[in-house]
Amino acid sequence: MTDSAHAPTSTRRHALAALAALAAAGLALLAAPAAMAQGKYPEKPVTFLVPFAAGSATDQLARALGQSFTEQTRQVVVVDNKAGASGMMAAQAAARAAGDGYTVLITTNTTHAANEHLYKKLPYDPVKDFAPVTGLAKGGQVLVVRAEAPFKTVGDVVVEAKKRPGKLSFGSGSSSSRVAGEMFKQLSGTDILHVPYKSNPQAVTDLLGGQIDLMITDTATGVPQVKAGKLRALGTSTAKRSPLLPEVPTIAEAGVKGYDMGYWFAAYVPAATPAPVVARLGELLATAVKSAAAKSFFDSTGAEPWTTTPQELARFQADETQKWGRVIKAAGIEAE
Repeated sequence: MTDSAHAPTSTRRHALAALAALAAAGLALLAAPAAMAQGKYPEKPVTFLVPFAAGSATDQLARALGQSFTEQTRQVVVVDNKAGASGMMAAQAAARAAGDGYTVLITTNTTHAANEHLYKKLPYDPVKDFAPVTGLAKGGQVLVVRAEAPFKTVGDVVVEAKKRPGKLSFGSGSSSSRVAGEMFKQLSGTDILHVPYKSNPQAVTDLLGGQIDLMITDTATGVPQVKAGKLRALGTSTAKRSPLLPEVPTIAEAGVKGYDMGYWFAAYVPAATPAPVVARLGELLATAVKSAAAKSFFDSTGAEPWTTTPQELARFQADETQKWGRVIKAAGIEAE
């Protein structure tokens, strides 16, 4: 046997090279599971956390996207509705979840632009606790009353509200709905009592039951009730009319000058989620937004598809946070 200390230089060099190669291979093997996990994402069921109740616009969109997501990946999507506290329960749960891509927050401007202006303390940070994935859709709302209510126009509501300050009431189950109602009060010069709900479908239930007088709700929740003849649409919230209700004027057209209030949906994951997983998730959701299931959602709600890069969503969120802050301040809403 040859003593290694006296082995030829070339032999020692080859031995060292072999050892280096083995070490590199070992490191590669150690790194492989993480790389494979990211490359094969998803390898198990994915949870879509939704901040609002079943039947809400966000819930409907999440389920439509989940259907396409499953078709693409063969992995089950579990839609978990954590309604309450203006979306804060779901946002907090998402912020605390593992950063592995298996918990995705399908949310709106409520949790990621408006809440920080509506509440003095949030149980989550809408920027630091999340990694933006992609925008999903943008939509509008509709001012509705019961079909048998005496109000036939937006003007009728304004006249009655001015005649009986604080006697009419409006419900809301999201920040978008709340701020839309407060903006209506501000621009119409009326005093209407606000009644909060966990989600818009719950507010609609009380509206149908006569517990409240009106609300401005997302079209996904309101339009089916209008089509069924249970609610009457008086005005739509954005600058242009809804394709679902072309005969219904915008609230601005109906006499409340300057009124324009829309909303948006987007996907976020916990901040620690690896960039490759965020990128793959973004690709899957962008494809899902173009799916037949999503098209059915857009056709039925009047919302429009909208996708972004993570960087574009981060910039958009920053701009929207400032915008909602201005609207909320102008409406005179004090943080709770």
